[in-house]
Amino acid sequence: MADVNRGNRPLSPHLQVYRLPIAAVTSIMTRITGHGMLAGILLVVWWLVAAATSPGAFATADWFLRSWLGYLILLGSVWALWFHFCAGLRHFWYDSGRGMEIAEARNLSWAVIIASGVLTLLTALIFVIA
Repeated sequence: MADVNRGNRPLSPHLQVYRLPIAAVTSIMTRITGHGMLAGILLVVWWLVAAATSPGAFATADWFLRSWLGYLILLGSVWALWFHFCAGLRHFWYDSGRGMEIAEARNLSWAVIIASGVLTLLTALIFVIA
């Protein structure tokens, strides 16, 4: 028999009710970006193998790499690399026994997000200018 005092509340917290802390979101994103970097790596490997194979294969790979989709994949991979790097630095900080308070963890998570965005922008600007 259902508890009448329970009302219309869910049995347990779920994503419609419970909001993940930013430290949990960045932790999950670290794992996702670790896998996401694979797209950029595969694209660059394809480009290098095509360069070693034939002029026609290289022209095809180079065309794709220089297309808007290729640039988007590379930009996303660069962001994933910087995010993963910054999150790794945060993890080293955690391993030293620091940053374990909720406010510190939240601030470090925002620092990872902001730093990865700024570093991606700087990388894009450097390579577009060069």
